[in-house]
Amino acid sequence: MVQVGQYNTLKVAKEVDFGMYLDGGEGEEILLPKRFVPADLKVDDEIRVFIYHDNEGRVIATTQEPVATVGEIAMMEVADVNPAGAFVKWGIMKDVFIPISLQEQRMKSGDRRLIRLFIDDKTGRVTGTEKIDKYLSNYELTVKEHEPVDLVVFQKTDIGYKMIINSKHMGLMHYNEVFKQYEIGDKLKGFIKHIRPDNKIDISHGIKGYTRVPEEETRILNLLVENEGYLPYNDKSGPEDIHAFFGMSKKTFKMTLGALYKKRKIEFTQTGTKLVEEGD
Repeated sequence: MVQVGQYNTLKVAKEVDFGMYLDGGEGEEILLPKRFVPADLKVDDEIRVFIYHDNEGRVIATTQEPVATVGEIAMMEVADVNPAGAFVKWGIMKDVFIPISLQEQRMKSGDRRLIRLFIDDKTGRVTGTEKIDKYLSNYELTVKEHEPVDLVVFQKTDIGYKMIINSKHMGLMHYNEVFKQYEIGDKLKGFIKHIRPDNKIDISHGIKGYTRVPEEETRILNLLVENEGYLPYNDKSGPEDIHAFFGMSKKTFKMTLGALYKKRKIEFTQTGTKLVEEGD
């Protein structure tokens, strides 16, 4: 069965002048409008699409990417308001309705609010709510220590940032793990650093340990090439400077430099890091 409000991989059933119909199963065909059809797509090919209801209530496919899928929490901008509620921008050719009863405060056009998307039981359509607390619980955890997770910045506190984890749980990223200022609603990748006995979760930014190094090796080598084989950064550089230029923590930076040095890809100078050219 096709899941509305989610990405689905569907087979092309037939081509028409105004697009292509995709096989939705059980005899259902779903239109992918012509403007979203890739040039090389043909009948019997499979394509990953997002499924939603258009303003006429028809099930439609698109290759556009929404701000969030059903079950996710994301910052969304209010596009319009009316006596019954408000519409927030979804990132596709359709806005999401937020009834007044599901708003924390009356919305105004241009507001940015954290919204959770769900399927309305009565209409079967994607709807949003600003009342997200009831969907966030650490009572039964679905994550474990060192696991990579998706994060949304929820609140700034005296000791760090409260983060929404995988749109299900709450955790804290302490300020000593943070190398930049975040805004409420920012999305980032992280991992579970520690789970306490009371199920409170400590989070770190990025990817755990050496699993990140190969990706970062490529980044540093590319930056060296782009800067004529030299960068004024080494393991003595400050963590803020490292994060601002490389987008990584000092710990990851030092591990990456160590791996590159062992492979004889770089050498250190008193003021920075130098690329070792092949044949040296």
